[in-house]
Amino acid sequence: MSEVQQARVATRMVEAATTFLDSLRPDQHAKATAPFDSHDFREWTYLPGPRPGLPLAQMDQQQRELAMALLETGLSKRGFTEAKAVMALEVMLRDLERRIDRSTWRQRDPVAYWFRVLGDPGAEGPWAWRVNGHHLAAHFTVVGDRIAGTPQFFGANPATVPDGPDAGLRTLPGTEDLARAVLEALDPERLAVAIVDDVPPSDILTRYDPVADPDRIRRGLAYGDMSVQQQEHLATLIRHYLDRVTPEASEVAWNDILQAGIERTTFSWAGPTQRGQGHYYAIAGPTFLVEYDNTQNGANHIHSVWRDLRHDWGEDLLAGHYAEAHAPA
Repeated sequence: MSEVQQARVATRMVEAATTFLDSLRPDQHAKATAPFDSHDFREWTYLPGPRPGLPLAQMDQQQRELAMALLETGLSKRGFTEAKAVMALEVMLRDLERRIDRSTWRQRDPVAYWFRVLGDPGAEGPWAWRVNGHHLAAHFTVVGDRIAGTPQFFGANPATVPDGPDAGLRTLPGTEDLARAVLEALDPERLAVAIVDDVPPSDILTRYDPVADPDRIRRGLAYGDMSVQQQEHLATLIRHYLDRVTPEASEVAWNDILQAGIERTTFSWAGPTQRGQGHYYAIAGPTFLVEYDNTQNGANHIHSVWRDLRHDWGEDLLAGHYAEAHAPA
């Protein structure tokens, strides 16, 4: 991916962020912005509840459209569609929980998503922006013309709508189906290596830690020990996560994985392999990890995350930027 193409994405983000911020009243602007070196720069969660920033609930329709336009600059067409589906799912979850008299239904709100810009998108220094709410976390750091798009979290509850006019509707189906394609392609000997536990964990193991710890992930079957067909299935699953972000950023991430040694990447599964039962999988490489868990609410509640061990929060990009800025003339 050329530097020119990456620069175009960075420019689109600057323009969208600036237009969004310019649409806000002073009190809204104060909520939606923070210094780039804010103390909570790396704090995030996928649980329901308030976040730093300005929520969609406190915006008018035009401001909401501009906020979503900013989100669209960071995601691919599919990623943006999935993000909107995750947000809309809050309506179905609210109705479902209200029918079964669960008090948590009051927390479910499709406009309870917070937008925040850290730093000045119009200046020369690094800046960042993020969108956070229940089951959705999109973080982007912009350093010059380079972009980092992790941590990235997408979740779905219910993963499959159980009843009503939308019964059978699935949100994030690829996260399960593509992993099952990997399983189904494995011969018995390799499958035995890939399955690391009969019991899945109750959630993703790295949770919403500011810094992901790859040692929490149990290694399973290595990419280098797979057949060509099996490798293709695993590569497709990895790309499914990367390709939620804009193509210019996903190609850089994919090339990083290849250069770091994709043959060392492992795929591990925990839990039964039959559909409808709680299950978990992880993909762990030298520079990244992916986790997926579907155990809650009768195995109808997805959590999925992509972490870049070098570029979360733009870490390596920032290190290079600061080293260059302090280099002797």
